[in-house]
Amino acid sequence: MLNAPDASSTRPYLLRALHEWCTDSGFTPYVAVLVDETVQVPMEYVKNGEIVLNVGYDATAGMTLGNEFIEFKARFGGVPREIIIPINRVMAIYARENGQGMSFPMGVASAAAPVFKKATPARPVLSAVETPHDGASGDEPPTPTSPSGRPTLTRVK
Repeated sequence: MLNAPDASSTRPYLLRALHEWCTDSGFTPYVAVLVDETVQVPMEYVKNGEIVLNVGYDATAGMTLGNEFIEFKARFGGVPREIIIPINRVMAIYARENGQGMSFPMGVASAAAPVFKKATPARPVLSAVETPHDGASGDEPPTPTSPSGRPTLTRVK
């Protein structure tokens, strides 16, 4: 069974608000996710235990931004996939076009939910994922640059 975050968390409300802001502003909302066995994503797109996903309505079908999970269907390399992300695994949500958004603190991993170890102590690299409508766009999300290794939001032109 997938682990659910604390019911009193503000994270799902902030995620929904920022997703709505991105959409209303004409931006593309992206989420950076720390992947473990509770996250259902195409593992071939996971880099350094992380994945960045386009969660815009044009890139997803049947999206639910719930209090415990983000769920939707999306195409990866033309293949439809069911995506399920526990809210507590979302590291950040931001607009692809300008990097504005919010990052979230990540709790200590429990024995029941180990996190993939990074191969090197270098900064993590967030990977890009194809969108179902413009798979050849070549757009990639910002790459974190924080010396502490935490994701940072940067402006991309």
